Amino acid sequence: MKSALAKRFSARLGMAGAFASAMLIAVPALAQDSRLSLADRVSRLEQQAQAQNQGGTSLVNQVQQLQSQVQQLQGQVEELQHTVQQLEEKNKAQYIDLDSRLGRLEGNGAGTNSTAAGNTPASTASAAAAATPANPAQAPAVAPANGSSAPAAAPDANAQAAYDTAFQALRGGDYAQASRGFRSFIQQYPDNSLTPNAWYWLGESYYVTMNYPVALEAFQRLLSQFPQSEKAPDALLKVGYSQLELKQADAGKATLQQVTSKYPNSRAASLAQERLRRLQLQSAIR
Repeated sequence: MKSALAKRFSARLGMAGAFASAMLIAVPALAQDSRLSLADRVSRLEQQAQAQNQGGTSLVNQVQQLQSQVQQLQGQVEELQHTVQQLEEKNKAQYIDLDSRLGRLEGNGAGTNSTAAGNTPASTASAAAAATPANPAQAPAVAPANGSSAPAAAPDANAQAAYDTAFQALRGGDYAQASRGFRSFIQQYPDNSLTPNAWYWLGESYYVTMNYPVALEAFQRLLSQFPQSEKAPDALLKVGYSQLELKQADAGKATLQQVTSKYPNSRAASLAQERLRRLQLQSAIR
C-alpha cells in the first residue's frame, strides 16, 4: 500500500517538475515575443514618421518652387511695365517734337516769319505786314467765339508780331515767356484769326512743363470758343492726354475715343488710337 502511494506521489512530483520546467522555458520565449512585437511597432512608427517628414519636405519644396516662379513672373511684369513706360515717354517726346515742327510749318505757312535777333521794331512790323495775306480770305478760317459764320478778323501787323514773339519763345524752349506772350495776345486780340492757335500753344506751353490742370483749361477754352478751328482735333487730343496725366483715366479714355470718332482721318485720331492701345496693354499687364 505504501509502495503504491509512493509511486503516485513520485509520479505527481515528476509531473509538477516537468510543468515547472516547461514554464521556465515558456516564460523567456513569451518575453522575447513581446520584445519583438514592441520593436516592430516602434519600427513602424519610425517609418510612418519618416514618410510624414518626406511628405512635409516635398510640400515645402513645392511651395519654394511656386514662390520662385511667382518672383520670376513679377520680375517679367516689372520689365514689361518699364518698357511700356519708356515707350510712352518716347512717344510723348516724339509727339512734342512733331507738334513743334508742325508749329514751325504753320508759322511759315501762315506768314509768321519770325524776326531775327537785332531787327528794329520798324522792320518787325514791316515783315509782319508783308506776311499778312492781302486777301482776308487767305487767313486761317476760324469760327468766332459767338458761333456766327463770319470769319474772325485777320491779324494786323501788331497782332502778328505779338504772336510771332510768343511762338518764338515756345520754339526756343522758354515756356514761361511763351505762356505770358500767348496770354497777352489772347487778352489783346480775343477775336483774331490767330487766337485759336494762341490758345492751343498756350496749353502746349503748360503741357510740356507738366502743368496739366492749366493746360487742360487752355485746350478746353479753345474747344468751347472755337470749335471749328483747325486746332480743334489736336486740342481735344491734348484734353485726353491731360486728363490721363491727372489720373482721370475714365475721362481720358472717353476723350480719346471721342477724338477717333469725331476726327477719324486726322493725325490726332491716329495718336489717340495708339494711346488707347498702350493703355489697354498696361491694363492687361497689371
